[in-house]
Amino acid sequence: MQIISYNVNGIRAALNKGFLDWLQAALPDVLCLQETKARPEQLDLTVFEKVGYPYHYWFSAQKKGYSSVAILCKQKPNNVTYGTGIDYMDAEGRNLRVDFDNVSVMSLYLPSGTNPDRLAYKFNYMDDFQFYVDNLKKDFPNLVICGDYNICHEAIDIHDPVRNAKVSGFLPEERTWLDGFIHSGFVDSFRHLNKAPHHYSWWSYRANARNNNKGWRIDYAMVSEPLKNNIERAFILPQAVHSDHCPVGVTLAI
Repeated sequence: MQIISYNVNGIRAALNKGFLDWLQAALPDVLCLQETKARPEQLDLTVFEKVGYPYHYWFSAQKKGYSSVAILCKQKPNNVTYGTGIDYMDAEGRNLRVDFDNVSVMSLYLPSGTNPDRLAYKFNYMDDFQFYVDNLKKDFPNLVICGDYNICHEAIDIHDPVRNAKVSGFLPEERTWLDGFIHSGFVDSFRHLNKAPHHYSWWSYRANARNNNKGWRIDYAMVSEPLKNNIERAFILPQAVHSDHCPVGVTLAI
């Protein structure tokens, strides 16, 4: 099973940049999208069905044009869960999960901490999300949580760890949380197989950052420990340029 995660920074904008051509070439079994910024009624959903995804699920924020996640599947899942059941989290459309026989896949979009209020919101969200996942794993131990975590884990995951040490996304407290999340029973699939530097999944639109590869690795395919030995391949696809992020993915022997 190949799973790809992609923060598209607006699905309608991505579609105008050739997203469907990329999807038709990549053809993952499951595609997790973040920051779709659209409600399903604002889209022609048949375009996804025509390229091989008859099963697609959309979880939108209450605020129009904001946040929101989706999952596209080649095969019909056994179950679809919208949100976490925690009202303030679900109001922003940040969590969507599909369950198959041997694996459950979540599309996650963690908040960014762009100002003091949102940073406090982010920490609260992370704590509640950790508690939610700790309980979720009891019923769904084979879990893959893909998405934009808005955190670089280690210095190797960011182009300039010194100058960004006090910037949200690389704050010590955020990195400590992500470290704890991994140690609670997850594998960073990309780092599990690839220890090399200079691999990123997001670049600022400013200062020609992408062309100079001055990026951050903030998108992950986290795989629960029971699936660790099923990880065959983990990858980042920087050649996909429909967003300020690029896709990340994992292939599991299921």
